[in-house]
Amino acid sequence: MTLNNFNINKNVLLKKAIQDKHVPDDFYSTTNHTTFICHNNKWMKVKDQRMDALIVVNEHGAVCKKLRNIKYGDMVVCGDTGVKLITEDDDKKDDSFNFMNNFVSSERRNDMLIKDLAYELFYNNKKLTLVAGPVVVHTGGDYYLSELIRQNYISSLLTGNALAVHDIEKNLYGTSLGVCAKSGKVTSKGYRNHMRAINHIMKYGSIKKAVEAKALHSGIIYECVINDVPFVLAGSLRDDGPLPDTITDIIKAQDIYSEHLKKSEIVLVLGTMLHGIASGNMLPAKTKMICVDINSAVVTKLSDRGSSQAIGMVTDVGLFLNLLANEINNLKRNLGTRVAT
Repeated sequence: MTLNNFNINKNVLLKKAIQDKHVPDDFYSTTNHTTFICHNNKWMKVKDQRMDALIVVNEHGAVCKKLRNIKYGDMVVCGDTGVKLITEDDDKKDDSFNFMNNFVSSERRNDMLIKDLAYELFYNNKKLTLVAGPVVVHTGGDYYLSELIRQNYISSLLTGNALAVHDIEKNLYGTSLGVCAKSGKVTSKGYRNHMRAINHIMKYGSIKKAVEAKALHSGIIYECVINDVPFVLAGSLRDDGPLPDTITDIIKAQDIYSEHLKKSEIVLVLGTMLHGIASGNMLPAKTKMICVDINSAVVTKLSDRGSSQAIGMVTDVGLFLNLLANEINNLKRNLGTRVAT
């Protein structure tokens, strides 16, 4: 779809914001689909596309802006005159990663989808923006995720306090929520290990400083520090501690999430409904997104909340990461065999 397909009809209606964080009642609320507006009899593409934002027009063009970021004097699009949306079906191109859709089933061929994803990462040099919950640690997926980080397939990790705490607990004390990582049995006084992990990091002031002091030697967050992969820990009301790296100002955490998601190629959501929906709300519909969870209701809800581009994979998160890491290694071995012959 190009601008040549658009006929000039009417220009958008612009109204001035008369105070910070407040706009006229008939403001246009954005979707996550690519949007164009007609202004001064010319079509322009709206920048930073995301859902539940407003469109502000200034000397730099048209841009999506959250209500909380509106300033007095901003010229805001009101009504829907002069606004056109392009859905991904309207502008679809051939893509090797062609399984992206909102179909969810526990009976689909997940192995084929994982093969396609591995191909994108290995042959097309794509990277994953990872949105993950602590279930990654509890299911044993941390081992394979650490491997993916070392192999440079992760561009950033967006998560909460819990994943980092349980990852550090597991690598310091061999337990996750007090459960032995090897035997699967509850350990004596293991319930306090997550607090011991927080206390340990507090001694050094940050996770990075603990790694530099050689007080943390392995794990997901360790690999992020060692391999310069940025991680964002967004705080919540339920957090213990939290860790010194956890961002307790939720607006600040949301803004930092958004900055990483703007640069994302493929977003992979693992076992976190709230962080997954939040990330989906910040993304344009053209950004590829996968949601993996053992609960089909979680992956369905992501699509229901407007992220129609997301594909849902109903499977164990640890198994998914195992299969993905193994498939990438298979591609490496196959490439080596072809080169040798």
